[in-house]
Amino acid sequence: MENKIRVLIAEDLEPIRKKYVYYLSQCADIELVGSVESGKEAVETALSAVPDVILMDIEMETKDAGIRASREILAHYPDIKIIILTVYEDDELIFSAFQLGVCDYMLKNSTNEEIISGIKAAYEGRSPIRPEIAGKIRSEFKRVKTYETSFLYMLNLLSSLTVTELDTLYLLSSGHTRADICAIRHVEMSTVKSQIHSILHKFKKKSIAEIITSTEDLHLLELVIKNRPD
Repeated sequence: MENKIRVLIAEDLEPIRKKYVYYLSQCADIELVGSVESGKEAVETALSAVPDVILMDIEMETKDAGIRASREILAHYPDIKIIILTVYEDDELIFSAFQLGVCDYMLKNSTNEEIISGIKAAYEGRSPIRPEIAGKIRSEFKRVKTYETSFLYMLNLLSSLTVTELDTLYLLSSGHTRADICAIRHVEMSTVKSQIHSILHKFKKKSIAEIITSTEDLHLLELVIKNRPD
């Protein structure tokens, strides 16, 4: 390799940090520009030395120190390649890191060859979205998308109910019986049954219990009731 890859190590555990320093120093293609033990030091060193690649521990002085440091560094130098290091696979933190623009992550028990290969891949702009990374990103996006779709779908269904249907559903969800609703709203049982039938039809469900469970899981029914026009 014509130009050496300038690497910064940010790792709070001294034995691990020294291990990385030793093995990276043996690599002819890599120039070590610094090794630090905190997110604060990582930011300071990165902004002054401007490395090509940073090996960034997620947890240092705080649980998300590496995430915070990465955010600040990338805000100043978006072309710096950051590889997140972690002891275990924390889906939420890893996903947060990728949202910031971190290019890869590795477990601390990765082999020295894997670490060096990852650094070179990051530098050359070909960091592989390995199966485990792709899976995490896909599953998280799927979770978010499923929630949003479900939320909007249920909200639209609730919005399609008439005022009296909404009242009936709310009273049922509050534990009132059909007879209670007749007494509370001063209507005939046939009216309540008709409204329940209409609600089931609009939601395409066979029981009111299914509808109540779905709306309660998303905390929607009470939200709609509280915010509807008087």
